[in-house]
Amino acid sequence: MDFEFSPEQEAIRDAVQKICDGFDDAYWLRKDREGGFPEDFYQAIAAGGWLGICIPEEYGGAGLGITEAAIMMRTIAEAGGGMSAASAIHINVFGLNPVVVFGTEEQKKRMLPPMAQGKDKSCFAVTEPNTGLNTTQLKTRAVRKGDRYVVNGQKVWISTAQVANKILLLARTTPLDEVKRPTEGLSLFYTDFDRSRITVREIDKMGRKIVDSNELFFVDFEVPVEDRIGEEGKGFEYILHGMNPERVLIAAEAVGLGKLALSRATAYAKDRVVFNRPIGQNQAIQHPLAENWMELEAAWLMVLSAASQYDKGLPCGAAANAAKYLAGEAGYKACQQAVMTHGGFGYAKEYHVERYLREIFVPRIAPISPQLVLSFIAERVLGLPKSY
Repeated sequence: MDFEFSPEQEAIRDAVQKICDGFDDAYWLRKDREGGFPEDFYQAIAAGGWLGICIPEEYGGAGLGITEAAIMMRTIAEAGGGMSAASAIHINVFGLNPVVVFGTEEQKKRMLPPMAQGKDKSCFAVTEPNTGLNTTQLKTRAVRKGDRYVVNGQKVWISTAQVANKILLLARTTPLDEVKRPTEGLSLFYTDFDRSRITVREIDKMGRKIVDSNELFFVDFEVPVEDRIGEEGKGFEYILHGMNPERVLIAAEAVGLGKLALSRATAYAKDRVVFNRPIGQNQAIQHPLAENWMELEAAWLMVLSAASQYDKGLPCGAAANAAKYLAGEAGYKACQQAVMTHGGFGYAKEYHVERYLREIFVPRIAPISPQLVLSFIAERVLGLPKSY
């Protein structure tokens, strides 16, 4: 078992870091205040060829694994952009995995290269207001009429819908009372984002201002049959192939943001002098930061374990969920401690750590709550009875 990065992985980290170095603290502070999608950062990542890191080479990507993508996403978050930077490209990295796995050859040639090149921006539309994470209960309907599906319904917490020109959409094509199992009858589509049929309302939220979150309302939104991924009614099965990679990547981002907060707190503890000594000399400051480092390192090993399992084609649900949980909690504690280490200055935007604390709630809450991860591990790993 080798815990060292390969030369190729080190080169990926260094190349991505070099791009991120062009977007300093002042850039992210300004974007956090003003909002607006970081198009220049997005295009810089695209120009480097990194949006297609997991897309096969024959479709314009790099053909690398989730392990390499996790290294990239941690680097992006840790470089200073935090979740603002990571979320700007997050969907591009994992979102079209169902197309890679289940799409036809025509769909792959048509859908994947524009995403890898940064020409297309997609949003990922699954969650609904009244179902939350209970995906099998989705109410949005897609009814087939000839060579098209007509979609009506609502989605919520859909990131980048303000700037997207494509949408990856999960909708029910067979009513729930007409299927044998709740997981049946859901279909997956990747299609054009038609704003004449989709109303987008941005949600004013706590952090990550530059990456919009939205409610979507579909009224007779038409989707060509050729934009359905795989068989009708098997969308839930397909989307699971994107959920585990997403958990791995968002865990990597949480580790990166936690490491960023820890580095800022450590530097401040060395430089800040109170009572004629640096505050970092006090164990009350030292010990929590030491705990943060250990927890983040442990979470990162779990991220790499989950990514390795996925890349080898092994079942990775438990590891991916565990990575997401551990990284979310470790990242949150590190960001909170960074604010506390700065004292009153931790509350000031110019020191950046207050943004980190606001942003770390994203990977702590999404795409699945800590409590549901615990329930999953209890039921699927420990064999305990289902609690909900």
